[in-house]
Amino acid sequence: MRLRTLLTALLALLLAACGADEPLRIAFIGGLSERTNDTGESGRNALILAIEQRNAAGGINSRPLELVVGDDGQDPDTARKAMSELLAAKPEVVVGPYTSSMAAAVLPLADSAGVVLLSPVITALDFAGKDDMLIRLNRTTRDNARDYARVLLARGQKRLAVAYDVRNRAFTESWLAELAAAYEGQGGELVARVEFTSAANTPFGEVAERLQAPSPDGILFIAAAVDVARLAQQVRKLSADTPLSAVEWASTEQLLELGGRAVEGMLLAQSHNREDTSPRFVAFRDAFRARFQREPGYSAIATYDAAIVLFNALAKRGRGQPLKQAILDNAPYPGLQHEIRFDRFGDSYRDIFFAEIRDGRFELVR
Repeated sequence: MRLRTLLTALLALLLAACGADEPLRIAFIGGLSERTNDTGESGRNALILAIEQRNAAGGINSRPLELVVGDDGQDPDTARKAMSELLAAKPEVVVGPYTSSMAAAVLPLADSAGVVLLSPVITALDFAGKDDMLIRLNRTTRDNARDYARVLLARGQKRLAVAYDVRNRAFTESWLAELAAAYEGQGGELVARVEFTSAANTPFGEVAERLQAPSPDGILFIAAAVDVARLAQQVRKLSADTPLSAVEWASTEQLLELGGRAVEGMLLAQSHNREDTSPRFVAFRDAFRARFQREPGYSAIATYDAAIVLFNALAKRGRGQPLKQAILDNAPYPGLQHEIRFDRFGDSYRDIFFAEIRDGRFELVR
């Protein structure tokens, strides 16, 4: 990080010497080096693409954008260290993080520095309705859990077993609590709640046995894609036909790559419509594919939306106006698939789309 900061400073000096306007520094923080790094990498790539496109169009008010990247490692101490180094670079904003546990670790630092933390995806209810430096572009765990309860109960899954990863406890326990309230309120029952800690040596076979023990009507995983893939494989050794579902955190291409046939038929919600054929979305998708040779997952789309919000607010910000106020004052924003609005706390909302995995791809449930 120190070397990157030094190189960034040298680049700024070179630009100044050439008569260029001083860059606007944009920071990113997300998980890039641990086993659930797919959402962080996808988000970083979308931000890279957005910055490249904006710079090619002349930057913001003739000032180029410059990206500084931090890796939170999905570890609170690592996240705080990375955040401190990013803040030392004096960025306009920090885009991220991508899990609620990391938001809990770094938000106090953003609040103290008075720097906006613009998170594309976090949903834990603890972060909603707070007057702080956090701007969220996603709905809450309560919204998502209620929709899952409605859909799963309509599919006859009245007795549900749940596995959840406590490594991202701020998200998973919030999600589970909201699900339990919604399920019981609609006549369902959670017959097993099995916690585990995501790691390479997690005994997923034992977790699967505990989930299957009460003979549930369905099993739900509150975890990232890499763990959901392994859990599904273990459950399928015990049962070939128990319906499986997973929360939106797992809804990435990594799940398809790692899960194989074990995840066929799995139900998940996504925060975007993968089958959108609108010219704007198709242009983004094609540009992302060409730049990174991958499909853009939900964190890429949400991050590109965050960049739309950020760039518009920076362009329209009044002299001396705090960035958070500029973001709130200039809403709504034209997101890739929906209009982005914020309440007075900087909380947003977006629709979700349920999909099933069929033949190795996500297909919308009609």
